[in-house]
Formats: sequence, structure tokens, C-alpha cells
Amino acid sequence: MHQRPLNLPELGLLIYLLRDAPEAEHLLAALHTVRVTEVAAEATGSLRFLSATPHRRLGQQLATTQFLDEDGVPVLVSLYLDQVGELYELDCWKVDDTPVKRIPAF
Repeated sequence: MHQRPLNLPELGLLIYLLRDAPEAEHLLAALHTVRVTEVAAEATGSLRFLSATPHRRLGQQLATTQFLDEDGVPVLVSLYLDQVGELYELDCWKVDDTPVKRIPAF
């Protein structure tokens, strides 16, 4: 499992998704230190947020959006929290099941 910081397009997307969330201040403040790992080896664009909290599990969906990939195929995006309200997963699903080519500027 390769861990890494967020890249700029991912950071921009997360800021966009968090802009109206009630927990936004707390979650936005943590973005510069989070570490992520890609959910699938095929580089679909989905990320799992790493945490020291043991036994994390999927909690509530916090935000959604969509965009067109550079090849014109729609990408559906959902941001999920874990059971204690911390960032858990950024799910990017391209409707034709191909990898996301580029996250646009938000």
C-alpha cells in the first residue's frame, strides 16, 4: 500500500466538496497533513484517507459532485466520513469504468 500526500487537483476537489459541510473548518484544517492511498491498483481516482484510528469503517456520505473527464465521460464523486466523522474515502467512479484521466480545477 503506497501512501502519499494529496496532489493539487485532489486538494482542490476536496476543498470544493467541503465548502458547505458543517464540519468544514475541522476537515479543511487537516487536509495539508493527510496521507492517502489509492483504493484500486487501476488508478480509478478513488482514495482512502489513512488514520491512526483502529477499526475504521465507512460512515456517512458528506458530499457529492460530478465532472466530465478529459475524454468527455462523466465522473461521479462522493466524499465519505468514517464512523467518528473523519475523512474516510473519496470515491471517483467514471461511468464507463475506465480510470479517471484528470481531475479538473474546481
